[in-house]
Amino acid sequence: MPPLADAPALISLLRHTTNGRRGKSGSHGNGTGFFKMFKLLPMLSSGCKMVALLGRHNRPLLTDRATTITLFGHRKGRLLLAIQEDTRSPPIFLIELPMQTTFFHKEMSSGLVKLVLESETRTHKRKLVEEFVWAVYCNGRKSGYSIRRKEQSDSERYVLQLLRGVSMGAGVLPCASEKDAALDGELTYMRARFERVVGSKDSEAFYMINPNDGGGTGANSVEAPELSIFLVRVK
Repeated sequence: MPPLADAPALISLLRHTTNGRRGKSGSHGNGTGFFKMFKLLPMLSSGCKMVALLGRHNRPLLTDRATTITLFGHRKGRLLLAIQEDTRSPPIFLIELPMQTTFFHKEMSSGLVKLVLESETRTHKRKLVEEFVWAVYCNGRKSGYSIRRKEQSDSERYVLQLLRGVSMGAGVLPCASEKDAALDGELTYMRARFERVVGSKDSEAFYMINPNDGGGTGANSVEAPELSIFLVRVK
């Protein structure tokens, strides 16, 4: 994979990050607790039932137009990525990434993660998010290839339904069955709001919105990890 700055489809998107960190201010108290959970994620217990209560809402807790992205998976399994414009609706993009969930947790603990998904499809008859075959890179290292899901599986639908009322958070979800928990380990998730930037019909970027940006210093502040996701169609 060539350096990101050398890829023409990404240049306009990456320039958005050179003028400072992306993000919007929000509820600083809740933001601090949310981002601390990235460091704690490997230690969380499946006894956490808060998300099950939040999932009973019939509408998202936040109603702005930010895109919602959820990364979830069993600890011993692969990570899934779901992009939703409305958490009550099916995802516009759903894919199982060629990386273990625990690997992603370790990368997030480093504080900076860039996921790049490249499609080598030559036709432009489909929208970018409708392409099927993707090469996946994490922080410049190629992880492998994945195929976008046309439809949700029962297990994927279970997770997104459980999280339908959650706008942001990270933790452990109750598994659909004891068998799943025994075979694949705890079911973890991370959900956040992202600013979507369309560079062209061949490139889009998603920048995680940190609710704590612009507020809090000293003992009450926390250095939030940064997560950016790029979808690129290679010409």
